[in-house]
Amino acid sequence: MSDNDTDTDTDDVRTDGSGSGIVAPDDETPTWSERKERKQGLARLTYEYFERGRREDQDLRQQSDYVERDVLAFPAWPHEMMRNLALTSFFVGMILFVSAALPPEMPNPANSGVTPAIILPDWYLYWSFGLLKLGPLNPDLAILGGSKIMADRTYGVLANVVVVGFVAIVPFLNKGSARRPVEQPFWAAVGMSGVIFSLTIAALSIKNLIPMDSNLLFDLTFLLPIVSATITYAVLKTMREGYMFTLNRRYYRLRPPK
Repeated sequence: MSDNDTDTDTDDVRTDGSGSGIVAPDDETPTWSERKERKQGLARLTYEYFERGRREDQDLRQQSDYVERDVLAFPAWPHEMMRNLALTSFFVGMILFVSAALPPEMPNPANSGVTPAIILPDWYLYWSFGLLKLGPLNPDLAILGGSKIMADRTYGVLANVVVVGFVAIVPFLNKGSARRPVEQPFWAAVGMSGVIFSLTIAALSIKNLIPMDSNLLFDLTFLLPIVSATITYAVLKTMREGYMFTLNRRYYRLRPPK
């Protein structure tokens, strides 16, 4: 092979706006101003930085030992900024599209002299409002002549305290170093059951608006979280062995599972 052929091959792999898209080494990578002058658009510029970040990550991991690999990082500019700019642009565009395509309906102004038939809190508090409707779980004690030890409203407030307290204490119960659900299937199943319960208890809070039998909805409120936790645990437990020894062996060499 001649020198001219070698020069031609080198030119083909450089990222100079007309090559194959492979990012050149550090000393051959164009500067920010040079890339801006090419006017290739944000998409091309974003791709180049993603590819550059991938190459740098691969080089750094080959040069460092296993302890150092866990703390390697890249500068905020331009790597993180370019990635975040691309993601932010996408979601802002989606919000603008949805707001233009599906404008919200403007109902009649509120009348302070009339009480609404259905009173609901903001949507992100539906779960708390649903806990106030756990009256069927408030037992009637025979020793009190069939009366309840506390009112249904007080029982619902106590349920809020229990749920919030459990959410607050979970980080102290699980002190493991796992970063991915497949590493600890049990706690992943607990988290999934909590997410599903927040949805089902929110649905219970607006049971008057759901075309479903209230008794069936009440049963599903507690049944679906248990089913979702069981499925999550079974799936992650099945995936764990393959994940540990096949899919991500390098990750587990960094942080061996307990």
